[in-house]
Amino acid sequence: MKQILIISGKGGTGKTVLTGAFAALVKNKVMVDCDVDAADLHLLLSPAIKERNHFRSGKTAFIDKDKCAQCRKCIELCRYEAIFDDFIVDTIACEGCSFCSNVCPAGAIEMHENESGEWYISDTRFGPLVHARLGIAEENSGKLVSLVRQQAKELAEKQNSDYVIIDGPPGIGCPVIASLSGVNCALVVTEPTLSGLHDAKRVIEVAQHFNVPVKLVINKFTLNFEMTTQIEDYCKEINVPVAGKIPFDKTIVEAMVEGKTIIEYTNGNINEIINNIWSSMQKGDN
Repeated sequence: MKQILIISGKGGTGKTVLTGAFAALVKNKVMVDCDVDAADLHLLLSPAIKERNHFRSGKTAFIDKDKCAQCRKCIELCRYEAIFDDFIVDTIACEGCSFCSNVCPAGAIEMHENESGEWYISDTRFGPLVHARLGIAEENSGKLVSLVRQQAKELAEKQNSDYVIIDGPPGIGCPVIASLSGVNCALVVTEPTLSGLHDAKRVIEVAQHFNVPVKLVINKFTLNFEMTTQIEDYCKEINVPVAGKIPFDKTIVEAMVEGKTIIEYTNGNINEIINNIWSSMQKGDN
């Protein structure tokens, strides 16, 4: 079983579009959406949820008023000003540092674990999907990414799947690092702009830091041939293979509007290009 991660240094490069295409193209796989802060692969795959689970992470202070002596020590010492004069905790301002519970002389403050989101195992028309939803302003998205990755791996092993295809989060932060752990290859999707090249460089460096083999796809390359050449030259310089170049095509937008992957929507040139990109992914890690 191989784990293939599709990532990008910035949002909006077409990462999920390509992942959805792979979902339609590749047989015997499990799919994972690791962009838990802003998941959208489900919009293409229309999953039917089979299993729903709570995700708990981080803590918030809770004051037991029956025990509270109203000494105000917690109010005076909370640097986040998260405790009101009526000894009620502002759950948004509370950072879960536990300092108030440690200094409370009456032992009236407890730290309660937060319910931060949910994760799911679902069926789609292309096979199983493991995905999640992190609550608004909740923390530990990296922990949730690791959780859905592990669940997908276990499911793939149970079903004897050939691939785990992972729609990764954008950027270079903790969720990306959690997504990179243990994958066989990372496919970086970028676009032919100066910021696209800059952010692709950053995420390639992160992947290489963790010794993950990298390949790159240039999406909408026909919009800027000069930048496309610059990106190709950079990849050649650092020995990162360019797995393919996808032209700008309004058909992709039309497919998204219809809630379909590009593989389902058309038999055009784009399909052949994506097939070739997948074939490149199957030719070893580099």
